[in-house]
Amino acid sequence: MSTITQNAQSQSSITPGKAIELLKEGNKRFLAAKALNRDWHQQVKETATGQYPFAAIVSCIDSRIPTEVVFDQGIGDVFNARVAGNIVNEDILGSLEFACKLAGAKSIVVLGHTSCGAVKGACDNAQLGNLTQMLDKIKPAVDLTPTADGEERNSGNIGFVNKVADKNVELTIENIKSQSTVLNQMLEAGEINIVGAMYDVKTGEITFS
Repeated sequence: MSTITQNAQSQSSITPGKAIELLKEGNKRFLAAKALNRDWHQQVKETATGQYPFAAIVSCIDSRIPTEVVFDQGIGDVFNARVAGNIVNEDILGSLEFACKLAGAKSIVVLGHTSCGAVKGACDNAQLGNLTQMLDKIKPAVDLTPTADGEERNSGNIGFVNKVADKNVELTIENIKSQSTVLNQMLEAGEINIVGAMYDVKTGEITFS
């Protein structure tokens, strides 16, 4: 199988819903070891004068989740905003506004993952330099994740950690909507969608919310 490099025409033909389907299909190919045959050097040449990605992905810096690989996408297909704990701040929001409003991306995916180290740190109230204030952005997800009586609320309880990671994706989406008027207006107008997803580090499978 082969594929084309995204261009203005192909990007404009992709709807927000289709963008998600393309990512889902890509992960299925990744899981089946049937990645598309891409000429990377040719894609470098074809994107030298412009880029037309169809999606923007907010994901964790975790080295086990190279976004283009697990979604089987090529050069020029997706924007990436990577930060520990897949959170957002002014810089990332501005980047997403550029990606969607100015560069034409049709979908924003907030991609969390199982066994997230940043989430574990937030669960354990870790303190370390600038990491402390970053983990504070994940604390609301910790506080809003319920546990049964007597159940541990720390990194030793991987079930709790993964539930917090789910909640953190949900809250990140809410923060995008509430903190970016540009993106929220695009969402309400149907120009983009904003969806959550979780990557399983044991299987490589991505599950969309």
